[in-house]
Amino acid sequence: MAEFTLPKNSKIKPGKTISAANGATRKKKFSIYRWEPDSGKNPRLDTYEVNLDNFGPMVLDAMIYIKNEIDSTLTFRRSCREGVCGSCAMNIDGINTLACIKPIEEIKGTIKIFPLPHMNIIKDLVPDLSKAFKQLASIKPWLQNNSHQYKPSSKNIQETKQLPKEREKLDGKWECVLCFGCTTACPSYWWNGDKYLGPAALLASYRWLQDSRDEAKEERLRELNDSSKLFKCHTIMNCSLACPKDLNPGQAIAEIKKMIATQDVNESDHK
Repeated sequence: MAEFTLPKNSKIKPGKTISAANGATRKKKFSIYRWEPDSGKNPRLDTYEVNLDNFGPMVLDAMIYIKNEIDSTLTFRRSCREGVCGSCAMNIDGINTLACIKPIEEIKGTIKIFPLPHMNIIKDLVPDLSKAFKQLASIKPWLQNNSHQYKPSSKNIQETKQLPKEREKLDGKWECVLCFGCTTACPSYWWNGDKYLGPAALLASYRWLQDSRDEAKEERLRELNDSSKLFKCHTIMNCSLACPKDLNPGQAIAEIKKMIATQDVNESDHK
């Protein structure tokens, strides 16, 4: 039987425990992943016991309270607090989600918080998403329409129109907030992240493939018709289960495969 051993400095060790103040009536424990790259020490799990009466109902509310009132060294991303920016994506209670829209009351016992899995970590709960954003940029996530190019000197600027039925095809796709919760939940991406684009980038690509105003459909499909970029997806569907916006990247990927199979699209030069 094969045995696998983690590098010595990667094993997570117990960290400090901070108890709630005396008189707290609604206590809750948060066990949070901590790692400081400059310290040379192993990652650890720090436990903070807090009074739920001191902040709002979401996990992010608790984390902001811990950072402001208990431990200012705790590091994480956050911005909108409304589930529309994707900044506070992390693994909470074993599931990739957004801390700002994850209710504390849904989780029984100690709440365990880790960074998005299988990504390099910058510090604590902050993953390095550079590669994921480069992969997103590679699918050219913008409208390509050469027929109605804007010219400042032109007096006849044409509107690029779209019928309501055509606009409806974008629903379930444009709502993605690029939190990469789906991508980091995908085993295929864990194994082939250097070549496979991942669910988030492919969902974005499908959004433009469905846009009636876009004129680069054939080019987009040709670029995706690749054994690694697209077809490393094995329909595990972790991506759709993980999406905090209830989108379905797995279905979008299947639809792209279908589009390639039913159209005369030459395979790209990239294998």
